[in-house]
Amino acid sequence: MGPKRVAFRWKRTTGTMSPSNPQQFQRPSSAGRTTETNSDSDSEFVDEEIFINARQAASAMIDSLFTQLPPIKDDLVTHTSELQDETVDIVLPFLSGEDEEVQYNEHGVPNLTREKHIQFLQQSLGRLPGRFVAADASRPWFLYWCLSALAMLGEDVSSYREAVAETARSMQNDSGGFGGGGRQLSHMATTYAVVLALALVGGEEAYEVVDRKAMWKWLCSLKQPDGGFQVCLGGEEDIRGAYCASVIITLLDLPLDLTPESPAYKEDGSANLFTGVADYVRRCQTFEGGISGQPNAEAHGAYAFCALGCLALLDHPGRIIPKYLNVRRFVAWLSARQYAPEGGFSGRTNKLVDGCYSHWVGGCFPLVEACLNKSKDPKLPPPTQSLFSREGLIRYILCCCQDQTKRGGLRDKPGKMSDAYHTCYVLSGLSSAQHQWLLDDDDEDANLETAKTPEWIALPYLDGEQIFDAKDRVRPIHPVYAIPQPNVRAIQAYFRAKEGF
Repeated sequence: MGPKRVAFRWKRTTGTMSPSNPQQFQRPSSAGRTTETNSDSDSEFVDEEIFINARQAASAMIDSLFTQLPPIKDDLVTHTSELQDETVDIVLPFLSGEDEEVQYNEHGVPNLTREKHIQFLQQSLGRLPGRFVAADASRPWFLYWCLSALAMLGEDVSSYREAVAETARSMQNDSGGFGGGGRQLSHMATTYAVVLALALVGGEEAYEVVDRKAMWKWLCSLKQPDGGFQVCLGGEEDIRGAYCASVIITLLDLPLDLTPESPAYKEDGSANLFTGVADYVRRCQTFEGGISGQPNAEAHGAYAFCALGCLALLDHPGRIIPKYLNVRRFVAWLSARQYAPEGGFSGRTNKLVDGCYSHWVGGCFPLVEACLNKSKDPKLPPPTQSLFSREGLIRYILCCCQDQTKRGGLRDKPGKMSDAYHTCYVLSGLSSAQHQWLLDDDDEDANLETAKTPEWIALPYLDGEQIFDAKDRVRPIHPVYAIPQPNVRAIQAYFRAKEGF
């Protein structure tokens, strides 16, 4: 049902609307000044039919969950609770459809300003201002963030192939892996970002940049006897290293055998690159149910995604996740990361909502749902509805995370600056909320040992009423690799067809 049409007379002013009294209804003038008018003069009044309650009608479609404070509030006042209250005060006007500079749909949700975001990302791939010198070691990440976000927005990023390949060559070390820039130490995180960037632009020219033999030896040198991986030679061992290594190995189709120089090597051949990874993940689950970066540390949303990604690459989520994690506790912790009225996710207990966790936390749910749909444990029944509020996350992203100025891009929350990092991961979270993933598991024995992995199938999520316009749907990305599925297939097929290195 559309908004009610009302005929009224108006005068220009900086004042407020009074639709109950058409003669006194006021609208702001283009100059922002009050213009006095004579109510008896036809020359100063114009009869019009406009949708005076269009915004009110849209606001009425917003559930009170997203417009009001929680019904129960802890009386204990702390610095953390004060920051939370301040955050809610900041986001509520955006969620309530009260921004007069923004056009909302009938559900009180603004459109995705796609072209602005595309322009922002294209500029971020160019020459950056001098202040970005502090981020020099993150150049591979800028490639991935921008290319991935552009792909989700529907852009063809293959035009960047030559430039990305040339840049990647300059950051590759003879000893294997990629650094953050030329002559910088190879690091698992930057290597992961480069490999994904090459997969996004695609093609033989990009794939052949990688020295796979050196990469394999380098990964073997980082593999640890307890199952985990160091992030660089002599660096820390954490779950990021395990996830990044798992992605690199499976995209590049690297051998699983260990070199004799590897710290994890065993003469009887009983150990390989994936030996003990699942056990390492299990030791990272905390008393809260979440996943920490290392055993006995604090649970964090990004580490949760890394943990599930590791397990999903080793075997079907329905078999391996219940085997190594307490799923009920994990889901309880994960669900507690979504806040009301904000609708977005936090990364840790008692922390603020942040747009990037739309991916790090929101991206966990497709893997959890795949686990529950396959699990044979009666205590882990298949979900009958979404495990998180997709509406809440979509509202937070489209209402609060978009920079509506000429700058474009997406951000942590209102008041923060948009950047490539948040633009990528906010859009990734939007993709997860707009789609559902099914896992084709006809092959009961599908795992890495058989070199035949289950196939993920993306479908639009259509349960319930959709609060976003169809044109605002973004492209789906693979639940584990976080790039479009065709790019995953293409790079894996290319290297599987090669003999040797």
